[in-house]
Amino acid sequence: MGGYGSGRPGWKSKVEDCRSLDVNRLHRAGCLAPGYSGGWQWTRDGERVANISMHSTGQTLTLEYRVQQNGGDWQDVRQPVPLVSTPCGFGGSRPWFLCPGVVNGKRCGRRVAKLHAGGAYFLCRHCYQLGYASQCEREFDRLLRRANKLRTALGGEPGTGSLIACKPKGRHWKTYDATVAEILQLEEKANRLFMAAYLHRCPEISLFL
Repeated sequence: MGGYGSGRPGWKSKVEDCRSLDVNRLHRAGCLAPGYSGGWQWTRDGERVANISMHSTGQTLTLEYRVQQNGGDWQDVRQPVPLVSTPCGFGGSRPWFLCPGVVNGKRCGRRVAKLHAGGAYFLCRHCYQLGYASQCEREFDRLLRRANKLRTALGGEPGTGSLIACKPKGRHWKTYDATVAEILQLEEKANRLFMAAYLHRCPEISLFL
């Protein structure tokens, strides 16, 4: 095989499509402490969909799990992941994974906060060439997502069909008015971009405008 992640990237293309391990969540749960032995699981709608076993020496977190790819047989995987820490500015330290990936014969070793199961192993997103779903958004989708975030921050519902919420208690009118203006500006620009894209695909629609 040549190492973890050797060859071409796996069958996953987005970070959001992969099961991931977050070093900070594991740290808060005590899973990185020397001598720890336990497990981690992923759930969907309250139901467990996957789980792995983990053992920590404080310097290495060893993952043990089973994997099935492309309808083949289930395989047992035992993957050691190096751990390091860096000091924080106000005391204490922050843990990191050192990615154990080997792609095209080159060891990764990146210091990362998350590893993703984009194939048989948990590696960083760079080894699997994973992108984020937001990177594939069209520009007008991205603008609407920002507008919806502002709408919900005011206590309202997302979507241009919903009324913008009234000024929340404790918020200054100047700040509220600026937020409303930004929402309207984002949605107006998104609408223009959407119509331009739609008319480009269907120029005959211009006859009815």
